[in-house]
Formats: sequence, structure tokens, C-alpha cells
Amino acid sequence: FARDQKRDPNVGIIYVDPEVRPTQPSARTLLAQLASAPSRAKYIEQMGWMSPVYAQLRRALASRQYGNEHQRRLLAVNLDRARALPSGSHRYVVVNPAAQRLYMYENGQVVDYMRVVAGKPSPQIAQTPMMSALIRFAVLNPYWNAPPDLTAQRLAPNVLKQGRSYLKAKGYQVMSDWSDSARVVDPGSVDWKAVVAGRRPDIRLRQLPGPANSMGRMKFMFPNKQGIWLHDTPQKEVLEEAARLQSNGCVRLEDAPRFARWLFGRSIKAQGTKPEQKVALPTPVPIYITYLTAVPSASQIVYFEDVYGLDRRDTQRLASR
Repeated sequence: FARDQKRDPNVGIIYVDPEVRPTQPSARTLLAQLASAPSRAKYIEQMGWMSPVYAQLRRALASRQYGNEHQRRLLAVNLDRARALPSGSHRYVVVNPAAQRLYMYENGQVVDYMRVVAGKPSPQIAQTPMMSALIRFAVLNPYWNAPPDLTAQRLAPNVLKQGRSYLKAKGYQVMSDWSDSARVVDPGSVDWKAVVAGRRPDIRLRQLPGPANSMGRMKFMFPNKQGIWLHDTPQKEVLEEAARLQSNGCVRLEDAPRFARWLFGRSIKAQGTKPEQKVALPTPVPIYITYLTAVPSASQIVYFEDVYGLDRRDTQRLASR
């Protein structure tokens, strides 16, 4: 039974690194953990082989801790997602866009948490995806590359109104393309009306490090094809809002320096003004971006709005089994 629980739930999670994919432990491993537990009965009851989130959701479902059929279905779909969360005493990070929170775990317990800004519900490409990966390094004094849709809708219109002064004031450079070997080009060579009309998605605006940079002072990287990472933000006022689903997929942190201190065990600071200063993490730390709309809180379950519509999808999937 324990080994059967530790399987990939197949709910659309992107596994960037194979090390974070759920794997079935051997019988020897399970029995060794059971033998070393302070209480074997408690270890079995609390599902010590699973995430504490999974264990609490499972108990709520088994004890009929729900008010109606809708909540019962929500517990079931969230239980499936929680299968991909880890057990054990190692350090890891959980990000839940539905709750707009980031949690830092040690020894199976939350030791700190903070508010985040996650991806917009619409369009779907702006949603923060469910993803498991390893945080490998931080980048200090980062550049910010504006997404093409944001360039067309918000930045290029300002260039048409204010000219080059807008780009200079905000610290933007126009790059020749999206490759690593891109060069800086003259803004006067760009047809900005075509950019606004969406006919030039190849135009890349890169923002230099500084107080106005949308990445803030640092970002935390778990390299992936989807271009998702955690980062600082100069727009702290957004984090005070109740609804914080405003990004294009990446996750903005309430307190990036505090997160860095927990992650690295020390403060990290840029050496001078050089852009893109990489700071390697000696031991990569797993990160699990999940989607939990039913979350254990003390002795009760807190329910969140289905902002990405995944509950509707997964309820239908479970019903068809």
C-alpha cells in the first residue's frame, strides 16, 4: 500500500529533474524507516512515507471531514496532486499559486513562508505550471527580458508616445534577437507601430539591472524550458493585494533576501554593478510548484478558489476512472 502511494499522480506535473519525480521506495527502505520511528503505530497512522500535506488530506477524507459532496471531490483531486510532494527530513520549497504562498520545509515541517505573485489565470500560457525541479543557483543584478506580448501591449506604446527617452529612463536596451549572442541595436531602426500591432514579436527589450528592474535584485534558477523561476520585485505594493495572480508565469517573492538567507544559509550580495552575477548553490534544493485548493491548516481544511480551472478538469478525470 505504501509503495503504491508513491507514484507519479499523472496530473500534468512537469518534472524538470528526474531526481524529484516520485519513486516507489523498496520494502527494505520502508521497513527501516518504520523500525527507526519513535512510534510505529503513529508512523503508520500519520503516513510517514508521504508528505505531511498528503497525510492530513487523506485523514480528512477518511474521517469525512467535509461539508458537502463538492468538498469531498476537492479533497480527492488535491490528494492526487499531493502524491508528488516529498516526504523525509530534507529541505525543500513548495509554491502554491492557488494560495499565492511559498513554503520552506525542513524535517517535514514548515519553517517559514511568504506571499508571492503567481501567473495570471488567463491566458493559459501565463499560468504558473505545476513543476518539480532543483534550485541550482541565484543570479544577482539580473537582466529582465520583457515578454513579446508585454512589449506590444504596454512598452511599445510608451515608446511611440515618448520616444527614446522612455527606454533610457526605464533602462531598456533593444536587442537584435533572443539568442545568447544578441547585440544591442539602435531603437530608431525599429518600426514601433509594427511592434504595437503584434507584427514584430522578434523584438526583444532587455532591462538593465537597477531600482526599476522587474526582476528586482535577484532571481533563483531551476533551469527549465518553460522559462519559470522565482525572483525579487520592486513592486512591493502588489504583494499587499488580496489577489496576487498578475505575473506571466514566474513567481515574485515577498522577501527575496530572506528566502536567499534560508536557501544559502547566509546573505548573498552582488559584487559591484556587473549584471547577471551567478551564485551557485552548493547543494541543489528541490522545489515543488503544485496546485492545492484544499490545504490543511491546524485541525481544519482551508479551501481556495479554483483560479486556473484545474479542479473542474481533474474532477472529471477522477469521475471517469
